[in-house]
Amino acid sequence: MKLTTDYSFILASESPRRKELFSKLAIPFEVQPAKIEEVAEGKLTPEEMAISIAYKKTVPIVESNPNAIVIGADTIVYLEEEVLGKPTSKEQAKEYLQKLSGRTHHVVTGVSIQGAGTSISFAETTLVTFYELTDEQIDAYVATGDSMDKAGAYGIQTMGGLFVQKIEGDYNNVVGLPISRLFQTLLTLEVLTFEKELSK
Repeated sequence: MKLTTDYSFILASESPRRKELFSKLAIPFEVQPAKIEEVAEGKLTPEEMAISIAYKKTVPIVESNPNAIVIGADTIVYLEEEVLGKPTSKEQAKEYLQKLSGRTHHVVTGVSIQGAGTSISFAETTLVTFYELTDEQIDAYVATGDSMDKAGAYGIQTMGGLFVQKIEGDYNNVVGLPISRLFQTLLTLEVLTFEKELSK
């Protein structure tokens, strides 16, 4: 399966995980991280918050690349009504993991596609259930440092995935980019098409 496009694509993210997922489309793209404060204003649902921040990430990139399609994404972890962002200390990381232990939480990734006459955003939600965790397991994981740059203080694609009992929804969404839904959306927008093979 080969895809083709007449557009330039820019991923407004410095996340190596999002870059790896986006590369599955096998189309040329640039990475231009947006240097913004990742804060949403107003009283918003987690889905609205993720979309708002994803959109904010695209704005400065679109301004300097008006003919490109810019994609921003933001992932939020929440348990009941509490948002668990990227921990600011090992102690907070341990606190987050203790809260997630033995419970089901939501992972929401907001995606915003902007530029070149295109403007659409969506949020994808996955439910993640953790096993009951011991203090020893939590301490050992936090000591690796893997918690510190990830919402909810864990990475499902790293050793944090050992804590996951089950997921309901898109695994890649938990990693940081719902690439399947993004792919379908780009096809619907007709900014991606299938390359036709010449008959032999």
